[in-house]
This record gives sequence, structure tokens and C-alpha cells, in this order.
Amino acid sequence: MMIKSTNVSYSKDYIPFTRAELLDKVRLQMSQERFEHVLGVEKVAVELAQQYGASIEAASIAALIHDYAKERDLQEMHDLIISANLDLDLLQYGSEIWHGPVGAILAKKELRVKDEEILNAIRHHTVGSSNMSLLEQVIYVADYIEPGRDFPGVDEARKLAKSDLAKAVSFETARTLQYLILKQRKIYPKAIETYNTWVAKN
Repeated sequence: MMIKSTNVSYSKDYIPFTRAELLDKVRLQMSQERFEHVLGVEKVAVELAQQYGASIEAASIAALIHDYAKERDLQEMHDLIISANLDLDLLQYGSEIWHGPVGAILAKKELRVKDEEILNAIRHHTVGSSNMSLLEQVIYVADYIEPGRDFPGVDEARKLAKSDLAKAVSFETARTLQYLILKQRKIYPKAIETYNTWVAKN
């Protein structure tokens, strides 16, 4: 599925590259299929940022970089978790969890991203966080509902995202944990923290 290019001008306040330069760097790190996904996430993230008042430029940058580490060598990711003093509990999980926090490190190191909110959006896009900023919510939801996604519940998630971003976060979090439980998969503790904040009722 080809995603129409998003036209966002970069001020270089967040990153020392134009959007075209960033696209070239991101494209080198992933398959064409993954790159199409990234473009889809950017499209939705920009739309959500416009609707809810987040920075459109920051949303574009975070969306384009969010899967920067997704297809990195597993040993490289493993070693980086250790050398960067990340939560060593990560090592009990796979690259599906690793690529968020590792991606944030690489975004800072290789792409010179200094904005902590963008880094957090990359860091938390897989399992969320108990305290997500507006930008983090935008990327978390955009990754779930981008046009290439096709699974039970995604249309409902898309409708919620258009009316209430926090409800979309809640819906996505609940559905993800339900899926993991159904598949009897290990659940990273921070995903449970996200659930307790965004889904669980007092």
C-alpha cells in the first residue's frame, strides 16, 4: 500500500536535517515494507497532531524515527541495552520491546535528536507509559491505526482516535494486553503500568 507523502517543513529546531534528508537516513535502516509502515504512521500522527494541538513537526519526526531500530541486529541491540544501562529486565523480552528504548538511544546518537519529548515518544511507542505526553499519545495511537493496519478492532480504534485521543490510548492498551494474554505471551511490566493508568478503573 503506497502512502501519499506528507508535506511538513522542518525548522531544524528538533533535528539538524530536512524531512527529505531524514527520510533518506530512515529508509537505509529498514525494509521497504517497514518504511511504508513508517510513512503511514507519520500521516496519521500529523493528522492527530493537527487535531489535538501537538507540534506537527515533532509528530512527523517522532513518527519517522519510531521504528528506526526495529530491524537492527539483535546482538547490537542486546549490547546497547547493557552499555547504555537500560533496564536489564528488557533482556527477558524480544526486539518487539527492545526497539523502542534502543531506538531512542540511536535517534540521539546517530540522528542528533535532543528533544526529550520526541525521544520519549520513540522510547514508549510499543508499551506506552503511565505518564504519556500528548506527543507520546499521538505516536502510540498512530502506530496502532496507520492505514496499513488490518486486524479486528482497528476500525473502532480509528473512530476513537478522531473523537477522544485518551480513549484511543485506553482501547489500544486494553486490546494489546488481551491479545498477549490470549496468546499466553510474556507481558513487559511497563505495559501493565500503562494499563493500570489508562484502562483500569478505581
